[in-house]
Amino acid sequence: MDFVTLGGNLLGTIQLGDIVLYLTPFSLFLFAVLLGFTVLIGLSKPETQVEATMHYLNNTEVKVGQKELKQRRFLAVICGIASAGAMITGDLFNFTLFMALVGILNIGIVSAVKQTSVLNSAFNYGLIAMMCSLPLFGGAAIILAATGTLSLAVLSQMPASPMVVFGAVMMLIGILGESGVAPFFASKAEMFRTAGSPYIVIIVIIHLSSLFIIVRAVEILLLVLW
Repeated sequence: MDFVTLGGNLLGTIQLGDIVLYLTPFSLFLFAVLLGFTVLIGLSKPETQVEATMHYLNNTEVKVGQKELKQRRFLAVICGIASAGAMITGDLFNFTLFMALVGILNIGIVSAVKQTSVLNSAFNYGLIAMMCSLPLFGGAAIILAATGTLSLAVLSQMPASPMVVFGAVMMLIGILGESGVAPFFASKAEMFRTAGSPYIVIIVIIHLSSLFIIVRAVEILLLVLW
């Protein structure tokens, strides 16, 4: 299947050797939305965050300082840029690199939190992300070995062999783990449910990046397999 069928009329291409960056209304929409949210995060002014934990024995208060919030905002901006890059790349390996970077940044955003429950969830998500990096990059390597190219423009014109199908399935497993969606969503969701977790704007870009990357991954898998 070609990208015109999936993403609409071809608006233009950028030739970089064997790699062809292609622009369609679909890819540009995903890129623009993520870039827009990234700009909003970069322009936001995070205030001091105060969380109250109610308990029948005592009440505790958790404060998140400006320095920590600025660090989270910076990492969220990088996460948005990496996600936007994944929307328009025409190289399968670059997509896996952007995917892995998003997973690392999701962990980094909450790594400064001084709450045990948040750090435990981040640690569990980090373990899943690290384990899923093997099928993610391994799947891309299998596709490269079977076809001799990682260019989506070339792969979309080639018939899918059994090894390509196997590599695509491996990549899908890695993408699900790195983005923290079902069946791996529990550990990622717990990072944002306790006191001291990132404020709402950052949570939006984290979940939005995971959602858009899954949508983009579906497009890539259809290009490779169909």
